[in-house]
Amino acid sequence: MFSKILIANRGEIACRAMRTANRMGIATVAVYSEADRTALHTVSADEAVLIGPAASADSYLRIDKIIAACKETGADAVYPGYGFLSENSEFAAKLAAENIVFIGPGQHAIESMGDKITSKKLAIDAGVSTVPGHADIIRDTDHAVEISSQIGYPVMLKASAGGGGKGMRVAYDEAQCREGFERASNEARSSFGDDRVFIEKFIEQPRHIEIQVLADKHGNTLYLNERECSIQRRHQKVIEEAPSPFLNDATRKAMGEQACALAKAVDYHSAGTVEFIVDKNSNFYFLEMNTRLQVEHPVTEMITGLDLVEQMIHVAAGNELSIRQSDIGINGWSMEARVYAENPFREFLPSTGRLIRYSEPTDIENVRIDSGIREGGEVSIYYDPMISKLITWGSDRNTAITTMQNALDRYLIDGVTTNIPFLAALFDHTDFRAGDFSTNFIEHHYPAGFERLDPDAEGTLAMDAVAVTARLLTEQRDRQISGTLYPQQALTALDMCVIDQTRNTRYHIVTDDNSNFTLTSDTASTVINTHWTPGQPVIEATVDGNKTIYQLVPTPLGFQLSNGRFQKSLTLLAPHVAALHQHMPERKVVDTSKLLLSPMPGLLVSVLVAEGDTVRAGDSLAVVEAMKMENVLKAEQDGVVAKIYESAGATLDVDQKILDFE
Repeated sequence: MFSKILIANRGEIACRAMRTANRMGIATVAVYSEADRTALHTVSADEAVLIGPAASADSYLRIDKIIAACKETGADAVYPGYGFLSENSEFAAKLAAENIVFIGPGQHAIESMGDKITSKKLAIDAGVSTVPGHADIIRDTDHAVEISSQIGYPVMLKASAGGGGKGMRVAYDEAQCREGFERASNEARSSFGDDRVFIEKFIEQPRHIEIQVLADKHGNTLYLNERECSIQRRHQKVIEEAPSPFLNDATRKAMGEQACALAKAVDYHSAGTVEFIVDKNSNFYFLEMNTRLQVEHPVTEMITGLDLVEQMIHVAAGNELSIRQSDIGINGWSMEARVYAENPFREFLPSTGRLIRYSEPTDIENVRIDSGIREGGEVSIYYDPMISKLITWGSDRNTAITTMQNALDRYLIDGVTTNIPFLAALFDHTDFRAGDFSTNFIEHHYPAGFERLDPDAEGTLAMDAVAVTARLLTEQRDRQISGTLYPQQALTALDMCVIDQTRNTRYHIVTDDNSNFTLTSDTASTVINTHWTPGQPVIEATVDGNKTIYQLVPTPLGFQLSNGRFQKSLTLLAPHVAALHQHMPERKVVDTSKLLLSPMPGLLVSVLVAEGDTVRAGDSLAVVEAMKMENVLKAEQDGVVAKIYESAGATLDVDQKILDFE
C-alpha cells in the first residue's frame, strides 16, 4: 500500500480524498495556488506545496509542477479527483515514467474514452447502443452547418475533450448552430486546451442516467447501479439521485452490462462512469465515459455502502476487488444537491466574495456534506463556484427528499449569493417529487428564469408568527438586567404590527411559561412553540403543529426571515409607530435600462457591436467569461450604441459599465 498520496486537485474533492486516505493511514500532500494559500484543502493535508499563480493553467494544470511536488515530498502516488488533470493521459504517462502511481485507469483507457469521437467508435464496436451523429471532427462553422443539416435539427455540439457542461451547445436552427459552434469551440479551448467539436443528434425529452463501474487489474469489472442526473441547467447537473425513479430492474441490468462491456474493451481498471441518455420508452444510448470519479459519486456510496476513493486506491495498489456483482445491492435512496455561489434571480450568474458566515447543517441525521471551503474562505473568479455538495439518505425517495429540504433550510451562508432557494424549489416541485422529469425540466418549468417564491396565506401567517415571537423574546431579554428579570418589567404580551410591501397586519401575542405563544389578529389565530434564544441565527418553531425553520437576521426595523424556499424582510412596529410609517417616502429606483452592465466579475472576451450601431432586442452585445464559461450579454430593448467603455481583455467587476445607449 502507498505511504503518501499527493492530491492533484483542490476544493471539496481534495478534502474528501484526504479523509479517506487519513482513515486508511496514508499521509497526504496538498498542492495549492497562490489564491488557495489558506484554503481548506491546503491546511487539511499533512504537507502542502505551492505550485503557482491563481490561474489554473499556471498551477493546477502544470504537470511539471505536480511531479516536482511529488519528488519534493516523497509521494509515491497521485490522486487526481475530477477536472484539471484527472483525464489527461499525458499526465498519467509522465507519472509512470517517474515511477509514481496514478490512482486511476491506464493511459490507453484515458485516451480512448477521453476523446468523445474515439469513445463513440469503440462503444459501437463493443456493442453499446449509441446516439446517431457525425463521428469526425467539425472543421469550421460552415462545416458544422452542413453536418447539422444532414443529421437534422436539433443537434448537440460538443467539445471532444469536454466535460462538466463546458463546450456544449444545443442548436435548433442554422443561426444557433453558427453561434453555438463558436461558443463551444472557445469554451473548449479555454477549459481543455482543445477546441475540437463534434455533432450528434439531440434527443428531446431524454433522461441522463449514468452507470458507475469499478474494475481491478485482475479481470473483475462490476457495475454499482445507476445515478439519475437529469435535473440540469446549461448541461451542468444540479440534482442527482440514486437509484433512478425511472429504471426497472431489466433496464438497469442491460445498461450495467453494456457499461461493463465498454470498460473491458479498453482494459479499464479503477472507478469510472458510463453515461447514457434514455428516452421515454427506456431506449438508452451511450453518451460518454468519464475515466475518473464523478462529482455525484456520494449518492452511489450512500446506497451501496462502498467508499469509491478507497476502492480506487486499492485497485491502483494492485489489489483485487473484495466484492462481486452479487454483493451489490440498493439500500434506500440518496439525493445530492450542488450548492453553488451563483444568483438564481439573475440568470444564475456566478457570485464571488468572502464567506462572512458559513455554517453547514451537520446536526441532521442521514446528512453528509462534502465541502472544500470554510467560514472566511473566498469564492474567486478563477475556479468552479461550487461551495459544497449536500447529500441525504432515506429509506425511500420521499424521506430522502424531506431530509434534503430540512438541511437546505439550515444552511447559513453570508457573503455570496447561493442557489439554495432554487434547489429548495426543485425539491418541492410536484413533478420532481413524482419522478416525472427529463433533462429539460428546468427549461420547461422556468422558461423566464427563476423568481423568488412567495408563501401562501398559511406560510405568510407562519412567518409573521415567527417574527412576532422573536420580537417578544428579544424584548424580554432586553428587559433583563444582570441576568435578573424584575417582576415589574416582566413582559408576557405584546401588540405588534407586521409590515411588508403589500400589507400592514396587527397582531396580539401572549405567552405562558412553557415556551408556548398564542398569536391573534382580526382574521386569524395560531399557536407557536419555540425554544429560540435571541442571538441564535436559526429559529426552529412549531406553528399550529407544523415544524418551521427560518434563518433570522435582525434589521433596523424588524427581521429578515429566510429558508430554502422563502425570504421576506418584515418591519415590526408598535401600532402607534406603524400608523406613521405609511407616510415615509419611498426610495427612488435608479434607471439602468440604457446601460449594459457586467452581471458578474469576469473577463470581457469580446464586444460584438460598435459605437453608432443600431441593435434590436435579443441582439448579442458582448461576451463575458467567468469560471471558464462564456456568457453572451444581449440587448433587452431596441436602441443605438452611444459609447463603449471597455474593450476585449478587460477584467470586469460586477455591475461595471460596458456600454450605454442613446
